[in-house]
Amino acid sequence: MDIFERIRKNPGPLGQFADYGEGYFIFPELEGEIGPRMKFNGKEVVIWSVNNYLGMANLPEVRKADADAAAKYGMAYPMGARAMTGQTKYHAQLENELAEFVGKESAYLLNYGYQGMVSGIDSLLSKNDVVVYDVESHACIVDGVRMHLGKRFTFRHNDMDSLRKNLERATKITQETGGGILVITEGVFGMMAEQGKIKEICELKKDFNFRLLVDDAHGFGTLGKKGAGVGEEQGVTDQIDVYFSTFAKSMAGIGGFFAGNKDVIRYMKYNMRSQIFAKSLPMPMVIGALKRLELLRNHPEFKDKLWDVVHKMQDGLKKRNFNIGLTNTAVTPIILQGSPIEATIMAKDLRENHGIFVSVVVYPVIPKGTIIFRIIPTAAHTDNDIEYTLEAFSAIREKLDSGYYKKAAEQIDLDYTQF
Repeated sequence: MDIFERIRKNPGPLGQFADYGEGYFIFPELEGEIGPRMKFNGKEVVIWSVNNYLGMANLPEVRKADADAAAKYGMAYPMGARAMTGQTKYHAQLENELAEFVGKESAYLLNYGYQGMVSGIDSLLSKNDVVVYDVESHACIVDGVRMHLGKRFTFRHNDMDSLRKNLERATKITQETGGGILVITEGVFGMMAEQGKIKEICELKKDFNFRLLVDDAHGFGTLGKKGAGVGEEQGVTDQIDVYFSTFAKSMAGIGGFFAGNKDVIRYMKYNMRSQIFAKSLPMPMVIGALKRLELLRNHPEFKDKLWDVVHKMQDGLKKRNFNIGLTNTAVTPIILQGSPIEATIMAKDLRENHGIFVSVVVYPVIPKGTIIFRIIPTAAHTDNDIEYTLEAFSAIREKLDSGYYKKAAEQIDLDYTQF
């Protein structure tokens, strides 16, 4: 079959709904300054879908740092990959400050978080090694593991018995291959919102020889006394062998970093193809990240305000008998029952009639019959935003329970039989 013919016949799990959802549910356009209220389709909406946890995106000092750096250096400088012509003293300074902040010997700055994780996993593993990872790991981890030429196993989400069994399997294999074992999990699982059981995983080091890589994209800046992430939160910073995070969440920027033992980080610097063969992070983003890290270190009130919003939102949902799962993080899932088409109608109702913009998650990302509206609280949200949103969700749940959305779904000409 011709490649393009196959693509036209099977546009993919999201692409098959492009005619129905593009521009609204997929690739929606938000306008205005990043904040708790923006414009969608010409109307002001309360935004709960932007990972601006600490509210840094539009702080005057952050925008000034970005603008001044862009004016001084432009967006091209430095040209080339880090290893060739893309290194500056500011890149090195940011790495040193990040390492100190998360309690590690060394750090390596990345141009993008997603490709950095993919390439980082690839650099750490040989064909003789075995990788064992949480089945609900982020796509960047899954894609990195797919590149591995050796054995790979998943363990049931946050299930230590399952991890133990897979470590036993991995140990037998590495005894034959002479390789090692890498366990990968997340500090915060961004969909269902609970922390990874990092402390419990580290306990298994008493019985098994493995190294631990933690993706803490949602934990960096939000967890721990000073915001240094899940390791600080659970008291196991020293036992996380390779720590990873991005700037796309709490730092409201672009880029990411690995941190760990200086010898390991040095090895990654010289073996990560995504960095060796790609352009260095532009100077405005580096200078901007230095300013954001400075604010994160010196203004604990940002994190305190975030958690004030988180507690008020989550407590309010619980009092109204909403199911928010096992969240012990800032991410707040509202779990309901219904079909994907009901979910899209509910999301549209929230946006058009209640002025609430929130991301909706359905099958195949989560089990059939389940709907998750994922709320991302930020330090910029107000008590009025919270109360307004709680009232809106109470209203749509009443309509869901009455069968309103199910009846509306039956009137829409879409093939959802596969769901």
